Amino acid sequence: MINKIILFLFVLTAIMNTNGQVLTIEECYQLAKANYPAIKKLDLISKTSKFDIQNANKKFLPQINFSGQATYQSQTVSFSDALSSLPAGISLPSISKDQYKIQGEVSQLLYDGDNTKNQKELIKVNAELQEQNLEASLYSLNSRINTIFFSILLMDAQLKQNELNKANYQTQVQKTEAALANGVAYRSNLDELKAEVLSIEMAGTEYKANRTAYLKMLSLFIGRELNDSTELQTPTSEVIGRQINRPELKAFDLQKSIYDVQQKQLRSDFLPQVSAFFQGAYGRPTLNIIENKFGPWFITGVRFTWSLNSLYTNSNKREILNMNRQTADADKETFLFNSKLDLAQQDEQVTKYTKLMQQDNEAIILRTSVTQSANAQLQNGVITIHEYIQKVNAEHLARQTKILHEIQLLQAQYNQKFISGN
Repeated sequence: MINKIILFLFVLTAIMNTNGQVLTIEECYQLAKANYPAIKKLDLISKTSKFDIQNANKKFLPQINFSGQATYQSQTVSFSDALSSLPAGISLPSISKDQYKIQGEVSQLLYDGDNTKNQKELIKVNAELQEQNLEASLYSLNSRINTIFFSILLMDAQLKQNELNKANYQTQVQKTEAALANGVAYRSNLDELKAEVLSIEMAGTEYKANRTAYLKMLSLFIGRELNDSTELQTPTSEVIGRQINRPELKAFDLQKSIYDVQQKQLRSDFLPQVSAFFQGAYGRPTLNIIENKFGPWFITGVRFTWSLNSLYTNSNKREILNMNRQTADADKETFLFNSKLDLAQQDEQVTKYTKLMQQDNEAIILRTSVTQSANAQLQNGVITIHEYIQKVNAEHLARQTKILHEIQLLQAQYNQKFISGN
């Protein structure tokens, strides 16, 4: 109950932040989980298991049965024939061939070899396994959120850099317009600069369209209306633990717990079941068959049943359970192996992008120096406007490349976080 309240408050806070057009990646995780249709199954699993446990407990409630029959027999016991030496004039009543009985029985289970206890335990573990499998399914949403979230951040960063580049060219356009007015520049120089500004605006249009498309996808995942003014908060870089803590691991352990409970049930199959009962009936004949008339009667006592049929299959069932445990262990080891492989791959990605960013910084310093020199050379007429544009674009490309590597590094780190479950 407390966990549900915490989740509700978290989602409520996330909704308020969404309305304020600010979203963190953790809020997106929670909103996507709360919005995913499969989340409804959690409550259904819990309710179903409660009903199943209640039904199991009812085995220890008094059981009431009614039955009735009317029969005709081809032959009955003849006491007169059986006692042929009776004195003259003395005869015994005969039993009618048509007989009738209406019977009711109340029975109370006293001991069932812990069968009901094991059944309830199995219901609980099965419900936990279903919930855990659903949690693992919902957890996989985080990977898809990562892809969309960081794609939007990349578009934001590229748009920002694009605007800076555009502002730089617009400044140069203004200078060229002034020079053209004074007769010290060519119209072709101005046109070439304006054409470059237009190319930058076209790139910006493409970035905005991509951002809008990704926002629509994110909006569908989290179940909230987002618009172009929505701001995504860039997550901080984190140091990720190396231990695997994925929800799938608990599911493997719960699966083995089911086999443990099933083994307990095998032991219960050897034990007898004991119950008390009371039978009441009305019919003909009664328990006193000599009277041969309608009347009531009752029987009460204790009965037990003990079936040894399970002896024939018990050893095979035990072997099957052992093999199922080994299969679960193999599945868990395979999952851990693949997760560690994926984690190692992301480690290489983090190392690669970290090194590339260092190289990006060096490239930007060099390209900035070249652009500054080109700007001075352009003012002095040493280079053409076309050569100047090439050098400015080279610096812009270097900065865009660094932006790409920054986002890719963050995404690789969050992929590590997803794969490890930390």
